[in-house]
Amino acid sequence: MEDQKEELNKGVLLFVLISGCFLSVLNQTLLNVALSNLMEVFKVTAATVQWLSTGFLLVNGMLVPITAFLMKRFTTRQLFISSMSFLLLGTIICATAPTFMILLIGRMIQAIGAGIILPLMMNVIMLIFPAEKRGGAMGLIGFAMIFAPAIAPTLAGFTIDYVSWRWLFIGLTPLIVLVIGLSFKFLVNVSETEKSKLDIVSVVFSTIGFGFILYGFSNAGNNGWASAVVVFSLIIGLLFTIFFCVRQIKSKEPVLNLSVFKYKTFTLTSLLNVLITMIMYADLILLPIYLQTGRGFTALEAGLLLLPGAIINAVLSPFTGRLYDRVGAKPLFIVGLLFIIPSMWAVTDLTVTTSFVYLMIRTIILRIGLSFITMPINTSALNALPKQLAAHGSAAVNTVRLLAGAIGTAVVVTIYTSQVMSYTSTIINENPSASSGQIEKLSSVSGSGDAYFFMMILAIVALLVTLFMPRTELKKEENNGNEPG
Repeated sequence: MEDQKEELNKGVLLFVLISGCFLSVLNQTLLNVALSNLMEVFKVTAATVQWLSTGFLLVNGMLVPITAFLMKRFTTRQLFISSMSFLLLGTIICATAPTFMILLIGRMIQAIGAGIILPLMMNVIMLIFPAEKRGGAMGLIGFAMIFAPAIAPTLAGFTIDYVSWRWLFIGLTPLIVLVIGLSFKFLVNVSETEKSKLDIVSVVFSTIGFGFILYGFSNAGNNGWASAVVVFSLIIGLLFTIFFCVRQIKSKEPVLNLSVFKYKTFTLTSLLNVLITMIMYADLILLPIYLQTGRGFTALEAGLLLLPGAIINAVLSPFTGRLYDRVGAKPLFIVGLLFIIPSMWAVTDLTVTTSFVYLMIRTIILRIGLSFITMPINTSALNALPKQLAAHGSAAVNTVRLLAGAIGTAVVVTIYTSQVMSYTSTIINENPSASSGQIEKLSSVSGSGDAYFFMMILAIVALLVTLFMPRTELKKEENNGNEPG
């Protein structure tokens, strides 16, 4: 009877946390098919509008390093309710935004809330599940994390085509309020709090470092890689990131404990996470731009193309989570990448007549591949660490993931934008009589193909990294004391 009560408590706890995670991820990806529409509404360029995605990810990335401190200082309940409150405030601001800048500010506030939820959930799983059951638990979280992007494009497309982009946020507001209500009633604390001081200098270093790196990448599309602004931003960003890392290594109470990277499995998994996240987030933003700008599809049609693959991805996630508990990470990663690499190659030569069905099948193949990697990669990383480093490991995993997503999106949009400019000049020179609409479509299609070629190279590098990963049962590593190496 006591065991049933314990399982029931775990189930209720996970349900509330997963509900919050679902809404956070939904917010994160909801605007991807709306970007072309918002470019017209607010009269901004692709390089500017992508800040609605990269800005969201950047704030997440700057916040996540301090979640290890927050999880020690505050209870599970306090953190979750606070994060959902930020999400609610940001959503209301976005729904009523009169200008692009206000919309971007709303997205940043949403990101403050969203940045806390995922590392909090991962830490809870590390605390309440034994190592041999974490894969299955992570798989359930993966279902929620992947089902949100599965319905987001179609939901956003329908809303934009038939109502208004503002309803993307208006419709989410009561759902967020409902989750906050459930958390007040059902959410319990799973860890003890302790008093600790936040190293403000480290927070400043990480904020400046990560911020300038992303700003440099994002501006390369408009100004070129040799631009003084781009070079200066990247240099400043790298310097402050190095200052941040050195300070963490020397500190007795680091904001982000970098000793987690002494564990070989954790380090290789984190590197793989960077590459896969760059591919995943870049595809989610690039494919809708190609479909709408290059092909003239509506937002709803773009969403419908993405839907089948993402639903399959979500359905497979609990299965791959349980499979991880049986066979470990390396075989799953290899299988996943053998799906991902061909799916990237298949869109390196896009044309204005590439069929809708072809693109849908290609996207299904990509999402099948991702289902073998996205959640097992997090479980593999965290299982490689001793429990006392769980909070720092969770923070590190999510910092890596979110910054990779932000930088990956910025780099791919930069490649796309610069190639579009190049192709536009070439087309005008070769065919001066071409209409502006024809030029825009042709240059957009060619630019998308070049960006996908870059993503294919990333996938090949990811496969090479996977081959160097040790095939070790992670629960045995834990029993052996999780020795670094």
